[in-house]
Amino acid sequence: MLSKRVAVALIGLVFVSGPALAQSNAAANPAKWMTQLQADQWQASKLKGLNVYNNNNEKIGDINELITDQSGKIQAAVIGVGGFLGMGEHDVAVPFNELKWVNEPSRSASSGSPPTDRTGPTTGTAASRDGGRTYPDHAVLNMTKDQLKSAPQFKYTK
Repeated sequence: MLSKRVAVALIGLVFVSGPALAQSNAAANPAKWMTQLQADQWQASKLKGLNVYNNNNEKIGDINELITDQSGKIQAAVIGVGGFLGMGEHDVAVPFNELKWVNEPSRSASSGSPPTDRTGPTTGTAASRDGGRTYPDHAVLNMTKDQLKSAPQFKYTK
């Protein structure tokens, strides 16, 4: 009877201590944890709502949603074009790699000079670039507003 109690106690101890040991091993490996954004990383939540301009520096829409695959890689950006205050807006999904990212604020179309295109964030630490911003100022898409309006509408499924 005593050996049965000891055996049950030992089995219980193994089940209780196993997860605790696994947690202490994970915490001991700092390579698994991020403590800050790196220079080549952005906050995806900050991309939503960014203005999208064409090559003539005319605003053609804004980013309403980011579509990812199951691994988390961003596949497309849903751009809202047209409408007024969200009414009558036409959502179009464009491949994410079609967008060029610009860190400098856009200039008005009357200045005659298009924005400087960048395909990624600037170099330097996330905290030091662009006054501490961890996302670009806006995106540029090589399309006109009319081309976006005539593109097939993106439909969300439930």
